[in-house]
Amino acid sequence: MKAFSRAASQMFAVLLLLGVCFSPIALTAADLEKGEANYRKCKACHQVADGADLIVKGGRTGPNLFGIVGRAAGSVQGYKYSPDLKEAGERGLVWNEELLVEYVENPKAFLTNYLGKNARSRMSFRMKKSEDIIAYLASFNKLDVTTGEGIDGARPNATDDKALR
Repeated sequence: MKAFSRAASQMFAVLLLLGVCFSPIALTAADLEKGEANYRKCKACHQVADGADLIVKGGRTGPNLFGIVGRAAGSVQGYKYSPDLKEAGERGLVWNEELLVEYVENPKAFLTNYLGKNARSRMSFRMKKSEDIIAYLASFNKLDVTTGEGIDGARPNATDDKALR
């Protein structure tokens, strides 16, 4: 009986450790300064703007990344997403930090897995070890992901501003 108890305790400790390492809590340990420095890889195509307030200057090839955490995939009005990314959003894909990390590692594979068919994204760039960048982007997010409402007058899902394109 003692052997079983010891083995069970060891198994519990391993599972607990895995749960901590791969839980949403693990992303909170991301380095925001490192994320800010590494965001330069994203700036070629993306900006971060709260309406007309430009927070981080960048390209407009990709959609605005302000409020990305908690936003439905493919939902920024005026941006031409791939049909597959729009479909994923219509099926209920809402970005959180974990899903964004997985997506930027391989957008095509992520969408193919999510939709269950061969799918494509307009994002061709792949980024390994993006947790810091995603945490950095989430730091701009003023969207209360529990209610879906903006905090402090934020407009993360604004659709009429040219800054969102």
